Amino acid sequence: MSDTNHQQQVDIFASDQRQRHFAELCNALYERELHSLSKKAPNNIRLLQRRLAGLSYHIKNAAEYLLAHDFPIDVDVHNGSWQAKQAAKCVVSKYNPEKSVSWFESHSRMGLPSPICISDMGIQTVELDSVDRIDKDTHQLHFNKHGWFGFDGKYLGEYEHAMQNKTLLIPNKVNITAACCGHSWNHKGKTMPRALSLRELLLSTTINWKTYK
Repeated sequence: MSDTNHQQQVDIFASDQRQRHFAELCNALYERELHSLSKKAPNNIRLLQRRLAGLSYHIKNAAEYLLAHDFPIDVDVHNGSWQAKQAAKCVVSKYNPEKSVSWFESHSRMGLPSPICISDMGIQTVELDSVDRIDKDTHQLHFNKHGWFGFDGKYLGEYEHAMQNKTLLIPNKVNITAACCGHSWNHKGKTMPRALSLRELLLSTTINWKTYK
């Protein structure tokens, strides 16, 4: 067989494998998002219709990004998730308010993907959220989902109950990895990772890993 024919066969096999992985990712993401909508569908029927209408576009985009990624974490095509080794303790254990102030004073910007540790009824998780307002005079950041935090990482909003806590973490490699992979902990240690929402998954594809240490 000539080198040209051999290369063509390799390209065909690679293309077929990519198509299979793309289909698997789309199926996994559709299944997860539809399950989520069935549990937490908005009461407004028009809002639900808009979300369903845009589902195909967002899922295909997410699948394309996951396949084309150049990130230091792996992709599980079977369930549409990022995979990486999980720390024994929640990453919030290394939270330092002074370091947070210094980091966000220098690096805060609009649209910045950031990890927020959520402690709720003894379960700790790290979620991705994005900055949509910055008030440098008061050293505060507003996030698209979770609201206002100080540059020191402390939550400035109202909690839903007494067993809840939120902490903004510095977007470094360790904290971002925990958020992308849905890592979770309880009082005994590591628990089953949670599945990211489609919004978080799309947000994870905007991360520039080269800037994180």
